[in-house]
Amino acid sequence: MIASLLLNLVLSDPTPIGSADFTATKSQIIVNASVNGHEGSFVFDTGFGGDLIVDSSMDMGKRSGTIALQDFVGQFEANTYNIKSLKLGTVSINTKGKQAIAQPGVSGFSQSHHIDGLMGFSLIKDYVTTINFQNHKFIFYPKSLDISHWVPNNKTTFLVKMLPIGARAIELPVMTSTGQEMVMALDTGNAFYATTHKDVLQRVGLWPMGKKAQFMSASMVASGVVNSWEKQMNDLTIFGVPVKTSIWDIIDLPAADASSDGTVGYQFLKNFNITFDFQRRLVWFQNFTGKVENQPEGQLGLAAFYSRQGGDLVVEKVSAAGPAGKAGIQVGDRILSINNLDISGMIPLKIYKLLEGKVGTTVTLSVTHQGFLKRYTITREALVNP
Repeated sequence: MIASLLLNLVLSDPTPIGSADFTATKSQIIVNASVNGHEGSFVFDTGFGGDLIVDSSMDMGKRSGTIALQDFVGQFEANTYNIKSLKLGTVSINTKGKQAIAQPGVSGFSQSHHIDGLMGFSLIKDYVTTINFQNHKFIFYPKSLDISHWVPNNKTTFLVKMLPIGARAIELPVMTSTGQEMVMALDTGNAFYATTHKDVLQRVGLWPMGKKAQFMSASMVASGVVNSWEKQMNDLTIFGVPVKTSIWDIIDLPAADASSDGTVGYQFLKNFNITFDFQRRLVWFQNFTGKVENQPEGQLGLAAFYSRQGGDLVVEKVSAAGPAGKAGIQVGDRILSINNLDISGMIPLKIYKLLEGKVGTTVTLSVTHQGFLKRYTITREALVNP
């Protein structure tokens, strides 16, 4: 009896040391925090390799230096500041060696809420942490919590070993039906289901060399706008979870970082309560929605970039078989308004979101073509490359 009691004590999990509520939007986690004595709201982004990004208008004290950041396609430089204090819910985070990066226009990282910055996973990796999507709460445990003894049923619960790369990221395997592996970051900051690159698909045999996508679109990443397209992916194992069918966003450029093949994002992750044990490099997934797949978004079949000089969108590519191409929109046309909203001076991310919508919904565009104004009402379609 004594031996059994001791065993139960050894195997029992320690109580949490604190928690923090968060808001779960359609595409983001937003959490309130106090940084250097200033209250703010932050998008929680496990795919961000730094500690904290704050809007450059936020007073962080004396600048400590600069840092080069990297996203899907390139690098950009920003000023850095030492983080002296940070409180997240009921927990005071250890800020030794932590720094904040200042960027202008950070509020554009969110569509539905005011935010003051972007919070990276590295701030909480010293704890065993659960992102409880079900109850919209972070739960923090001491490092003594050993999730390696948790037993998954591989139907609704899964225990996955992190790959031995990424000191400030969570890299996990995605397997194709033929056993080819993609190294993907767990990225709550990626609003899509999953994002990778055309050359990655070619490497694992999911896209023929030299083949061009029939339907093109555009995606907004930290360093700017990139051409992209959607592809249906079949019979994958994503982070240990079998997924029959899913729709991925494909960047039409080579990967900027050879160590990672892309990210699995919010639309997949929101179906799980996720516990991270970075010390033992383990991740526990508990599926509470009963869902793992996604549906395609409605698109127009065009790629466009925002012109700050003109305050409009310049059409760069048009898919002839897509609804925009069928309507008569051409490369070089300039989009002035979307659904009668003047887009001049609007944050680019918000502009691109206006073009998106459910399959079957319509969007009204005011477009100039060779100096002549035209108006189009276009029905969004599911433009998925098979």
